[in-house]
Amino acid sequence: MRKTVLEAVGLHRAYGPVQAVDDVSFRLAEGGSLGIVGESGSGKTTTARIVVGLERADSGQVRVHGRDRDRDRGDRVRGKAQRLARAREVQMVFQDPFLSLDPRTSVGGALRETLRLHFPDADHGRRIAELLDQVGLGAREADALPRQLSGGQRQRVAIARALAVEPAVLVLDEAVAALDVSVQAQILNLLADIREQTGIGYLFITHDLGVVRCVTDDVVVMRHGRIVEAGPTAQVLAAPEHPYTRLLLESVPRPGWDPQGIAAARRAL
Repeated sequence: MRKTVLEAVGLHRAYGPVQAVDDVSFRLAEGGSLGIVGESGSGKTTTARIVVGLERADSGQVRVHGRDRDRDRGDRVRGKAQRLARAREVQMVFQDPFLSLDPRTSVGGALRETLRLHFPDADHGRRIAELLDQVGLGAREADALPRQLSGGQRQRVAIARALAVEPAVLVLDEAVAALDVSVQAQILNLLADIREQTGIGYLFITHDLGVVRCVTDDVVVMRHGRIVEAGPTAQVLAAPEHPYTRLLLESVPRPGWDPQGIAAARRAL
């Protein structure tokens, strides 16, 4: 049985009267892939931001290799080296990489900046070449600015930058939602190859059940901040037990799709 690399325990996060995350718990095994699915407002992105450290939970814990990340941040992380070590554990790839890339900095420059911060004594030129090759890019893209790249190429750069710090967990928040279907397939195949090569754990945040079916081992279904169903992906999607999970599956357009019936089922739920 594989060791647990990431564990969320009883996470709660409220914004005024709205309980965005309500008692959320899950585990991600080393080299595993876990999907968190739900509609907009279900709490999945807030959960992801808590895991990464961009938000603080009102209560609960996020553990990496059994260590409480919030305690690391509050009690023990005093110096720069400790803060950087904590940051390296979990990295995030966002839906729109263009917004997270400096438009004035080339691809190679962005990777070099990350490496200088985390690994000042490393051979940055060699590592940049390795990272670009790992995500299917080359010297030509290394010299390019973000605006000179396609959406798929920019997402590959974002993945390379996240991998540069050798994280234990990669959180992908709707990471292929803005891409064309053919480019989505390329990026998902790339991520599958990287997981096989490195043993990194993936946390996929998405509303796309097709993505979940293709790239995750287990899935968590969220609604109104709570987990309503969880289990192995194949099992949950083949025989969903909760009415909300069934509604999500029935909402996917296909031959014989009945949007009026789905709307009525949503109102009833």
